[in-house]
Amino acid sequence: MRLLALIFLLAAAPVFSQGYPSKPVRIIVNFPAGGIADLYARIIGAKVQESWGQPVVIENRTGAGGNIGAEAVARSAPDGYTLNMSAIGPHAVNVSLFSKMPYDPVKDFAPIALVLEAEGLLVVHPSVPANNVSELVAYARANPGKLTFASAGMGTASHLAGELFKTMAKVEMTHVPYKGNVPAITDLLAGQTSLLFATMPTVLPHARAGKLRALATIGGVRSAAAPDLPTIGESLRGFEVNNWIGLFAPAGTPPDIVKRWNGEVMRIMQSRDIQARLPNEGARFSPNTPEQFAAFVKGEIAKWAPVVKASGARVD
Repeated sequence: MRLLALIFLLAAAPVFSQGYPSKPVRIIVNFPAGGIADLYARIIGAKVQESWGQPVVIENRTGAGGNIGAEAVARSAPDGYTLNMSAIGPHAVNVSLFSKMPYDPVKDFAPIALVLEAEGLLVVHPSVPANNVSELVAYARANPGKLTFASAGMGTASHLAGELFKTMAKVEMTHVPYKGNVPAITDLLAGQTSLLFATMPTVLPHARAGKLRALATIGGVRSAAAPDLPTIGESLRGFEVNNWIGLFAPAGTPPDIVKRWNGEVMRIMQSRDIQARLPNEGARFSPNTPEQFAAFVKGEIAKWAPVVKASGARVD
């Protein structure tokens, strides 16, 4: 009798996800509307909704460097109906930055797909008397503490980039965290802060319009979207920060649901329209499996732990 029951359960197990999705799916974004994580959550959500015939609702839950949104997903039922479009901060940096974490970035999630890696820019308000990285470093050293660098929040790539820049350039700057890139950019445009390390799609249009001054890219190589700009590493050897966003499910989500979402993300990100827009946005995509993304996340955690420690940044 027990054997028959076991056979029945094993046979019935795939049925759960065969009918998936049978109701709306919610994607929680850890950052405000308008940022790159929100943008691609909405792009992917709309295309999946069109393909699967079920609503995909985007919900922005901000705060604590992205931890609030990530925690909400970590504590959700692992049924494929609550997912997380997140980034390097909540899933790779915060575990080293925050003294107390409300979730484990490895044990509490099932990685689905690395959606993209976003190139970044160092931009300054036009009032800052610097046209390149060397001039910015010289000005900062001559005026310790005068410059303020905005960020999208504690533990975000923009925060980490600023702390790394301070350490490597041996300068003093005041960190001003915001709840996402959009409010950080808004205040920078208004001259409330001095500079920002941000994803290229969010600030390049402002730089091209002359509202901000782009000094350098923050990745390891020059960007095809702004080939004339040097990298920060050309002035500060070894400086490199790459932002990324990815899609996660709660740990325990059925593997076939994870693979189905991965397949959709791969299809969407490799579509002709997305491939055409990525270079102009300073972003790149490489096909990946859930297993590859999981290994990538573990590598990022190991990579940034010593950087955070060396920067001295800590959130209690």
